[in-house]
Amino acid sequence: MKNKIYILIFLFGMIFMPQVNYAQVDFNKTPDDDLGNVEDRTQELFFEALKQKGIENYDRAVTALLQCIELDKSQSAFYYELGKNYNLLKNFGAAEDALKKAVKEQPDNEWYLDALYEVYAQQNDYDKAIKTVKQLVNYHPDYKEDLANLYYRTKDYKKALEVLDELDKEQGITPSRDMLRNQIYAATGRKKDQIENLEERVIDNPDEESNYLALIYRYSENNDNEKAFETAKKLLEIKPNSQLVHLALYKFYLGDNNPEQSIASMKIVLQSSQIKPEAKMKVLSDFVKFVGENPEYEADLVEATSYTLDDTNEKSHIELAQYYLAKGDKPKALEYFNEALKIDSDNYTVLKNVLLLEIDLEQYDEAASKSETALLKYPSQPLLYLVNGVALNKLNKPQKAIDVLETGIDYVIDDTKMEADFYKQLSLAHTSLNNTTKAKTFSDKAKQLESTN
Repeated sequence: MKNKIYILIFLFGMIFMPQVNYAQVDFNKTPDDDLGNVEDRTQELFFEALKQKGIENYDRAVTALLQCIELDKSQSAFYYELGKNYNLLKNFGAAEDALKKAVKEQPDNEWYLDALYEVYAQQNDYDKAIKTVKQLVNYHPDYKEDLANLYYRTKDYKKALEVLDELDKEQGITPSRDMLRNQIYAATGRKKDQIENLEERVIDNPDEESNYLALIYRYSENNDNEKAFETAKKLLEIKPNSQLVHLALYKFYLGDNNPEQSIASMKIVLQSSQIKPEAKMKVLSDFVKFVGENPEYEADLVEATSYTLDDTNEKSHIELAQYYLAKGDKPKALEYFNEALKIDSDNYTVLKNVLLLEIDLEQYDEAASKSETALLKYPSQPLLYLVNGVALNKLNKPQKAIDVLETGIDYVIDDTKMEADFYKQLSLAHTSLNNTTKAKTFSDKAKQLESTN
């Protein structure tokens, strides 16, 4: 629906548009008979209607406009305003009737036609909307895009594509029209036509990068990787500084058993300021997987991650952390889990991995501090109490460890292994305090639970 400045009302932030002949009556004329009284009353009611509409009292606006029409049925502006108020009240039948009377008085009035189109559009009455928009196209070519959308909604795809073709020739290609075009191709299954359209664009505009990229995508979607690869290489010849093309090239090079070229393309993608983090994440994920299968290229992965650390989301960091964890490089894994945690501090799984790695790496101060803070957010997670208790025991703070562990064990449900770990830590804490009896009691409980597993 086209946004239009219809009529801005005098006194209420609006003025009359010159296209709309609101009144053939001269409101400034000094009345010299009864007609003058009628004109004054009509003027008073009309401005009252505009005022009520301005403060969203549409019912009162309708009442005033109906009184205007009783006094003077010849003014198309009264019907126009009446129709708009009925539309705002969702009384579409009355809105249509009023606006059709306005259009009958002034069949070439763009504003009246647009208001009528809005009524049909709100009711999804596409046939009537199409008829009205065809008239509006005479005033503004932009309405053609509305017409294409309406043809799409009525499944008249042939006419929709014809209108889109006309618009592309007249005004050039736009993302919104391309989106509609792709929806039509998807609805009709006309993938061949879609590709032919893109191929023509490449021929007509050989320097336009977006045409090549769209064609590469569609070839790939149709599993025609050979043509997609050829198109990507052609784009690289024409635009050797293109960065976006490497989003496709790295995969093609991998499939062509050319890992060096693929890695070079990956690095360009990961360094690019033009490529969105989400796309970089996908490439980095593929990079990690590739290096996992080809560890001789790990140095390239390290290099690539050195300049993507601040430009990817937490999923990328998690994948890198898991890669290094699988390799047994716990310090590197912890580094990337910590980076992921900086981006999403509410990711409990990442937090858990960080805490467990800090315990494994004997970073007890960090583990104690992080787990204590985490307990404020997750007070019913027994693992956090256990980690905190382990860290406090290692830091030789047995009484604090006992307090935390005794609180946390109440949250352990159906997990005998974790419950045994709690008892072991309680035993260690009491041993540090020379409470040998309690230490043995908790040690025995731990052994008893372990023997049942």
